[in-house]
This record gives sequence, structure tokens and C-alpha cells, in this order.
Amino acid sequence: MKKRAPLLTAKVFAALLSVLILQACGSGSDSSENNGETASADPDFQISLAQWSLHRKYFGDLQARGGWQWFGKTLRENPDALIQEGEDPMEFPALAAEYGIKTIELVNTFYYGKANDMEYWRAFKQKCDEAGVSVGLIMCDALGNLGDADDAARAQAVQNHHAWVDIAKFLGAKTIRVNAAGNGTAEEVAANAVDGLSKLGEYGATQGINVVVENHGGYSSNGAWLADVMKRVNMDNVGTLPDFGNFCIENGPDGCVNEYDRYQGIEELMPYAKAVSAKTHMFDENGNETNSDFSRIMKIVKKSGFKGNIGIEYEGLQLSEDEGIKATKALLEKVFAEIE
Repeated sequence: MKKRAPLLTAKVFAALLSVLILQACGSGSDSSENNGETASADPDFQISLAQWSLHRKYFGDLQARGGWQWFGKTLRENPDALIQEGEDPMEFPALAAEYGIKTIELVNTFYYGKANDMEYWRAFKQKCDEAGVSVGLIMCDALGNLGDADDAARAQAVQNHHAWVDIAKFLGAKTIRVNAAGNGTAEEVAANAVDGLSKLGEYGATQGINVVVENHGGYSSNGAWLADVMKRVNMDNVGTLPDFGNFCIENGPDGCVNEYDRYQGIEELMPYAKAVSAKTHMFDENGNETNSDFSRIMKIVKKSGFKGNIGIEYEGLQLSEDEGIKATKALLEKVFAEIE
């Protein structure tokens, strides 16, 4: 039996990061300085930062605060109360710039009460301009199910996304990320999702905005199912956001009981991809993600012909969010150089 590599401790992480920094400074072929930003060795890919990587910074320990049921109730009744005292999502652009990252991926639940507050978004855009950061996409949750079996509820879910399409356009983003959820059989949810996505895609097209679906649990974590939905929608501005780690179709009391093969799923979703999410949880002593073979995945991504943003989305507990973001960025830069 192959011995499993030990997990990356904070001490080992610090040492690894020092080595990576020294390597970056000493090897002109792998990286270069550009206004404080490390350029990718592969010009096809750029690194973006998903705001969910900092959800503990902004939301704190959700389980300790009341769990997901409490989160949903508070989100509906007083969304600003979710943000930890002393924290401000308005500062996310400046924070991303500190990592040398110039494209950010917002999460609408950090700004849930600001959907119709254009004064807020004018101020946010100013923060982006000051930091030299652009918004690539907005991840949208808690707006209703686009695959809802009820026609009226599905139509309302489509309508609820319109405000975020408008915000994306105002901020200069290209894309919103949505969910293709619903109740019923796989075929029933697929048919309803095709309807909901098509109608939202029509509105997105009027604003020049893409609508992408992430593999995000349930049927959507079945790569073949989601690829089939995309084929049936058949719209240029409706696509996918393949996530490296969200391939659990069904959870049980002790974890995932039905998991789709992530490499097969990514290969099935990449033909429709308009962005990619590099999910990380844990790292070994060599800085590799222990659940996903990043080199194997990025070869699939490159083979598909995709060019664009690869978004850091650290969700682990092993490292702090700051360390996890840095470790994911270092891993992506290493893999980009390897597959050049």
C-alpha cells in the first residue's frame, strides 16, 4: 500500500513558500514582474480570486454562529448582519491586489442587501479602479431554483437574477455563475433547468453577460447530466464553470455517498466552460492538493482549448484562508509552468 504524503503544516508551508519565492525570483523563464503582478508562464491562463476563499473572514464560523439554517434566515431578514464586525467586503478588491491578483470573482451573498443599491456599486467600482482590479464574474446563490418544477417559482428565480446581471454589466464583468437546481427526476429537473437557463440567458444576452452553471451538488455534479443540459440550451452565452472539487452528487451522514469522477466530469464540462474554479482543501508536503491532481486537470483544461481565468477557491481548514490562497496560487503557477 502506497504511503500517503503527510499534510502540509503551517511551518512546512512557510518553508515551501520561501522556496517558491526564491525560485520565482531566480528563474526568468517561469515568471516575470509586471506592476507587482506575477505573470503566468502560460499566457492562456490567468489567475483570479474567488471571494468564497475568504468566507470565514467575512462570515466567521457559520456553524458556531448558528449553522446554515440560521445563515439562510439571516440572509433573508438582515443580510448585513452576516458580516463580521470590523470586516468590509468593499475592501475585497484591494485585498486581492495584495496577492498580485488582478481579477476577482464576487459572491452575491456578501452583498445580498445591495442588489438595488447603485450608489454602493459605484463606490465598489471606484475601489476596483483604485486597486487596479477587475471583476470577472459574480457567483449567485439564494435567488431561487432555475430548475424549479413550479412554473411561477422558476420564472421568479429568473427574475431574481436580473439585478445581478445588471450589476455585472455595470462593474464590467463578463459572467454570472448560477445553479441548475430543482426537485424531481434527473430528466424533470433537466427539462426545467433548460427552460430557466434559456430565459435567463436571453436576458443576459441583452446585457452582454454570460450565464454559467457550476457543478454544485445534486444532478449538476453529474458531468454528463450538466453537459446534456448545455447541449439542450444551445446558447452562445450559456455555459459552465467546472469546479475541481464539487462532484458529490449525494451526501450522507458521514460524507459523500455518491461521487462523480472529477476528471471525467471536468472533461465533459470543459467544452462549455467560460471560467474554471480551482478548488482546494488540503496540501501535502510538496504543495500538491491531496484530493485533486492539478497537473492532470490542467492538462484536460488546456487540451479543451480553454483560455481564460482559473479561479482560486480555497475552502480548507488545514491552513488559514490567507495561507490557503497563497498555497493555491503557488500550485497553479507551478502547474502552469509544467504544462507549457
